Amino acid sequence: MHDLLTTIAEAGGAAGRRYLNAHGFPDRMLRDALRNGALRRPRRGWYSVWARDDPRFRAVRVGGRLTGLAAVRALGGWVLHDPPLQVAVPRNAARLRDPERRGGFRSRRRGARLLWRSERHDADTTTGIVPVLEALEVVIRTAPLEDAIAALDWACRTGAVDADGLRELASSIPRHRRPVLAAVDPRCDSLPESLVRTRLAALGLDVRSQVPVVGASPIDLVVEGTVAIEVDGDAFHRDRFEGDRAKDLAITVAGMHALRPSARQVFHDWGVVRAAVLRALRERGLGGSLTAIPPPGRRNTPRRRALPSA
Repeated sequence: MHDLLTTIAEAGGAAGRRYLNAHGFPDRMLRDALRNGALRRPRRGWYSVWARDDPRFRAVRVGGRLTGLAAVRALGGWVLHDPPLQVAVPRNAARLRDPERRGGFRSRRRGARLLWRSERHDADTTTGIVPVLEALEVVIRTAPLEDAIAALDWACRTGAVDADGLRELASSIPRHRRPVLAAVDPRCDSLPESLVRTRLAALGLDVRSQVPVVGASPIDLVVEGTVAIEVDGDAFHRDRFEGDRAKDLAITVAGMHALRPSARQVFHDWGVVRAAVLRALRERGLGGSLTAIPPPGRRNTPRRRALPSA
């Protein structure tokens, strides 16, 4: 049984009956694995090690593979909210199934969406996810701006996409969506950092990433050359109390205002973080240059007079 599960896992997570038979696993063994719960069957003739609520399992059950933000999240990418199920299916696909229960596909009722983009079916094995560039193309076309930028930041930061990949994306998306690629920063270290950068830039503010400072590691973000933002996340800052305090001192010595919001505050209390940044800018003498700042959630860019140099 262990060899069977290992074979399927190494094949990508799901495999077809003929493939498994050819690798020495007869139908009797497959039936036993289904009966004892070691395997699950997303579609007729397919066997998987994924749980039934895994988005990859649900996508294969429909008859395709995950794409868009759902694919990025399944790959470990930076996605803030639980994304809808987006499934890429071949253009000639037939007998598509509902992702949750018996019966035909009901996209609106089940909160899933089909994209007729994939050029082929997976014949013997599948990861349940389209290639990363295909997923990102869908993200750029369909996702909100900050979600698309965060996904691209992650892809560039981790090496999932390189400069050639970005050029390929630029050639495959509509012209009016190409500015999204110009907003990507491969130096970005985390999802909350990406969100802060994008949201402040949407206010018309100049935001620089990974700015050097004497006596400490580079600053996550510097706004208008004078407000330094370090975005704390539990995974990275729980055991760095002394180091973080030393960095705050180095920022102050460098003549900047230090702000250290948590990832949770960025995710769930953005209005307070935003207000703190704007107040810090005004306290640094930049109040007269910021007018008509929109409330949280608005995407219009405010009119601004020239800011003094740092």
